[in-house]
Amino acid sequence: MEAALPVGSGTPHPQEQGATLLHRMKGKLFTWNILKTIALGQMLSLCICGTAITSQYLAEKYKVNTPMLQSFVNYCLLFLIYTVMLAFRSGSDNLLCILKRKWWKYILLGLADVEANYLIVRAYQYTTLTSVQLLDCFGIPVLMALSWFILYARYRVIHFIAVAVCLLGVGTMVGADILAGREDNSGSDVLIGDILVLVGASLYAISNVCEEYIVKKLSRQEFLGMLGLFGIIISGIQLLLVEYKDIASIHWDWKIALLFVAFALCMFCLYSFMPLVIKVTSATSVNLGILTADLYSLFFGLFLFDNKFSGLYILSFTVIMVGFILYCSTPTRTAEPAESSVPPVTSIGIDNLGLKLEENLQETNSAVL
Repeated sequence: MEAALPVGSGTPHPQEQGATLLHRMKGKLFTWNILKTIALGQMLSLCICGTAITSQYLAEKYKVNTPMLQSFVNYCLLFLIYTVMLAFRSGSDNLLCILKRKWWKYILLGLADVEANYLIVRAYQYTTLTSVQLLDCFGIPVLMALSWFILYARYRVIHFIAVAVCLLGVGTMVGADILAGREDNSGSDVLIGDILVLVGASLYAISNVCEEYIVKKLSRQEFLGMLGLFGIIISGIQLLLVEYKDIASIHWDWKIALLFVAFALCMFCLYSFMPLVIKVTSATSVNLGILTADLYSLFFGLFLFDNKFSGLYILSFTVIMVGFILYCSTPTRTAEPAESSVPPVTSIGIDNLGLKLEENLQETNSAVL
């Protein structure tokens, strides 16, 4: 007579095999989506770096300071691609139908986006580089507050810790700038410059929250098409009012034209890809990810503008990336607004699509088995 096999020995139970398989799938999914989120965020940072490098070249090498003209070219590209796409749509998604229903909302959105770009660039004439880099981060808490009330995003403690870590990285970068001697401009009126940065950062936050709402509830094409339409109108009017003398004084040649084209392409790529990234993450996580854009500009500046290197730049980049990964590692939640007598329902949000899928896998574990 054969002895009975001890409990737990032999072939694993099918239920245990299924649980192990699901655990491995969740781990791979988690890693893949974290890496994808990092890659997408840094792609946007490189686009911003491209705009910064070309603008600095135009300002330092050719004495061309025309931020509104540069933005105007970008809005022209958005108009030619996305607004024309809307014009050829049929049904309620057609350009004319959208204008009839929501024209005033998109005017406000276009105004916020155009003025945010202009005010941040203009602030450099009045205040210091340090002030711009630090105060520009004011947009992140504003963005989180707007997301809380408008998008019903609900954050966890780890998200606030992650934001604090990212801001610590920005502080390290500013300290590196000072030690490297890049803080050589005292500004003509620091108070005005600081106010311009704060207003510009707040307008950026408003634009980003509207962008997240539109691309998740409506469509990316509608956001970019309407932004191109009203952006080109608003920036064109402002261009004639504030920059016509600067434009008339430009001594055009192929190098200046090439820099304008490079700036426009980088900005167009930024505007085209950012809605795609926001749709699978969130406006807050995107803004944390692009904090590294200044560091990329500094690294390129080592070769292009003879900037001084500091080891704190590497430390700053590492700290920002740690905070960014920490933020993306835990999904936010979305609290749905109450309707009539139905109590508010808390549901999983869309801050990181991959992590939501991971939670769904966990919830359906028993059903799969």
